[in-house]
Amino acid sequence: MARLVAHWVLSALCILLVARFVPGIVVRGFGAALLAAVVIGFVNGTIGLLLKILTFPLIVLTFGIFWIIINALMLKFASFFVPGFYVQGFAPAFWGAIILSLLNMAIRQVLRRPAV
Repeated sequence: MARLVAHWVLSALCILLVARFVPGIVVRGFGAALLAAVVIGFVNGTIGLLLKILTFPLIVLTFGIFWIIINALMLKFASFFVPGFYVQGFAPAFWGAIILSLLNMAIRQVLRRPAV
């Protein structure tokens, strides 16, 4: 449970960081970032997963680029449900998805359980 909460908090901090550096992504406070982290996780785990399964051949043909496009669409979709979290267009969603993916990959490496 502590690991999950830590991941949410770190994801919220990453969202704040992305909003600072990607024009077109706006986050109005840590509470909005925390809620955005939860909603993005839920959207990616449900709708995003379904889209990735359905578009797997396209993902393979584009060497994974379409995966980023799906993540960008999910980021934009999540912004419709979180007050204080705005993604203004596809380009900010695309660059935000790339940066968030890289930051979340780093978080998973830090929070992973050590091999025994």
